[in-house]
Formats: sequence, C-alpha cells, structure tokens
Amino acid sequence: MPASESYILPTYANFPLTAIRGEGARLWDDTGKSYLDFCMGIATCSLGHCHPALTQAITQQAATLMHCSNLYQIPQQKELARVIVEDFQLPAGKIFFGNSGAEANDGMIKTARKFGHTKALASSSDQPRHEIITFQRSFHGRTLGSMAATGQQKIQEGFTPLLSGFTYVELNDLDALKAAINDSTVAIMLEPIQGEGGVNESTPEFLKGVSELCKQHDLLLMLDEVQCGFGRTGTLHGYQSIYPDLKPDTISWAKGMGGGFPIGCFYISDRAIDEAGTPLSSIMGAGTHGSTYGGNPLASAASLAVLGEILTADLATNAAHQEARIRKEVTSWQHPAITEIRGKGLLLGFGLNTDALNTPEGSMAAGHLCKTLMDHGLLTVPAGPETLRWLPPLNVTDCEVDEALNIFKNTLDSLTNQG
Repeated sequence: MPASESYILPTYANFPLTAIRGEGARLWDDTGKSYLDFCMGIATCSLGHCHPALTQAITQQAATLMHCSNLYQIPQQKELARVIVEDFQLPAGKIFFGNSGAEANDGMIKTARKFGHTKALASSSDQPRHEIITFQRSFHGRTLGSMAATGQQKIQEGFTPLLSGFTYVELNDLDALKAAINDSTVAIMLEPIQGEGGVNESTPEFLKGVSELCKQHDLLLMLDEVQCGFGRTGTLHGYQSIYPDLKPDTISWAKGMGGGFPIGCFYISDRAIDEAGTPLSSIMGAGTHGSTYGGNPLASAASLAVLGEILTADLATNAAHQEARIRKEVTSWQHPAITEIRGKGLLLGFGLNTDALNTPEGSMAAGHLCKTLMDHGLLTVPAGPETLRWLPPLNVTDCEVDEALNIFKNTLDSLTNQG
C-alpha cells in the first residue's frame, strides 16, 4: 500500500484504479490505460470530463473572484437560481445553495420541521408536526439527518441513536403509505427513481397517489433528485419521466448540476400555505439556515456553465435517445445474466441473475462484474449486490454507447460461458 494511503480513512472500498486524466467519456489511469467511463463520478460529471465550457467558466471565475460571504450579494448565485426555476420550468419558488446532496436533503428536512411548527394540526393540540415518511431502499446521504431519512439499515448501523421522526414504507405501496400517516406526519420524501438502492422506479399511479395524500393531509411533497435530476432521466426533472403533472413542494439536487465541481441546492415552492397567501418559501427566513461556501461565485459559475450546456445542447433528449438504443440492444441479447432493465434515460440499472454469473465465493455479483468490466476498459458502478448501474455523461455519443455495449456483452459472455 502506498504510504500516502495510510493517512486516508478507509471509508471507501476502492477499486484498484488510480485516475490521472479525463476527457469527454474517457478516463486514463496512472499506467496510461484508457477507460470508457460510464460511472462519471456516480452521475456527477454530466458533461463528461473536462468539458470546455465548464473548464473555461471555472478558469475565468477563479481568476476574478472565487469566494465571498453570503452576507453579500452574489450575482452568479442569483442568476443560477433564476435558471433553475425559470429555464428548467418549475413553479415559482426560491433556491438555497449548499455543497452536496446530503446538505440539500438536510435543508429539506429542516424545511419540513419548520413547516410542522408553522402549520400544526388542531387535532394534535397544536403540537408541532415533525415526522417524515421515506421509503425502503432509499438513499438520502450520510449526514446524521439524511442518514436517518435513508431506508437502509446497513447505512445506519453503528450510528444509533438516529435523529427521530422518520417512518419507512415500501415504495409503490400506496396502502402502506396511507396507513403510516398520522397527526405527527409533516412530509413525504422520496426519490422518483432510487439510485443507490437498486435503480427502483416509482410508478405513475404511486406518484399521483402521493400527491393526493399530501394535499389531503396538508403534507409537504419532497423530492430527492440528487441523482436523477437535470436531464439525466431524459426529461428536465426526474419526476417528469414518470408523472409530469406532479407539483413538488421542495426538490433537492447536487451531483450533475456542477459537472464535477461541488455544489448542491434545494428548491422551495412559493405556493400559498394559508388563506392569507403566505408563501411556503417564506418560512425559511433570515437565520433559519446557512452555508459558508454554498453558492459562492466559483461554484455558481461552474453550475451555470453545466446547466446552460444541458439546456442549449438538449442533452435530456440525448439521454432518452440513448436509453432507447441501450434497451433495444440489451433486450435483443436475451442474456441469461440479465433479468431486467430498470430506470429512465441515462440512469439505468441492469438486474443480474446471480445464478448465471460465475462469481467468486464471498464476492458480490455486481461488484465482481464491475471489476471485470473495468479490466476490459469500461467503468460502471453497482447499485446493491444484484444491480449494475450505468451513468454515462448526458452527451455520450452513439459510438461510445456501442463500444460500451460490446464490452458489456463480451464480459457477460465470459462470466457465463456464453458465446
């Protein structure tokens, strides 16, 4: 082990690859080997590596002003908020900027708590509502708040007692969701497509039912689009690829909105929450939340370049186009190692038949397949033990997808003694 690694906490089970350089959909390691990158920092490098628009924006802004306090006006931040609300066609609302998806989700959780204090129910003796319903196999981050919201025991083990006030139900089980609502419930929080949990899609009927329950019980509808947002699913927003008529109260984003530069944010709708017309967004006023680095000039300039390219190059359409090509080709294989394809756009999960794959004893099927694909020049990422995830850049080309499909099939054949 290199001496430098002894100073790094062993929180990641790293693959044996040292990344040195990237360009577009390609990544090179320290031996000079080239890889086709369909991991992209786990859906982060939405324009690929070192896109000229992004590198130019960062370079110019870094030479002008990198950081100043949010105590002052930041023009780039204001413009970025406008782009997210107006150009990405959301109902009127406000944006708060942070540095990551977990922070954005914590901000949404705080918003729900504040709403529960603002709109207590008479039936609960005016006690603040605070409980949030989330879903099994969800993933919302690794801070104490976002980890408590995550419906995966393996993420929470060793960190109890967790922040209280979260109830987990099965995704797409509307009856279970109805049964979980009580006088303390203040919000329902979900990923339209669960990424880390296995690329599990919400159904249109379920999202419609969630919306109706939120209206019926005066609950906030909170969407975590950290992985599925900003064009990745073939639509501007992840929920639109499933149920376009949804009207979320809050949405969180991060990952692809910075193209590799750290930034995250959450949106709060301006919808009225009482007869006096009080906007929901107004409950998070001065002093309720903050971030030292959030939305600083450098981060905002980077995100403006990324989101601008997603819009002007219509990369959501390319994501939908590539999904159709990938689905058609993989389905035509009728491969014994593939059970199904889940997801939308370029957030795709391949369900694996672990009985068909030759996996070393003690190894996770998806992890071993990722390692073997890496050996063959294709970088991917697991989504649980039995799902392989593809997250290529949104501007990936037909030729690059064809190359990845060829590597994928040959590798599956080699692990199942096919061909």
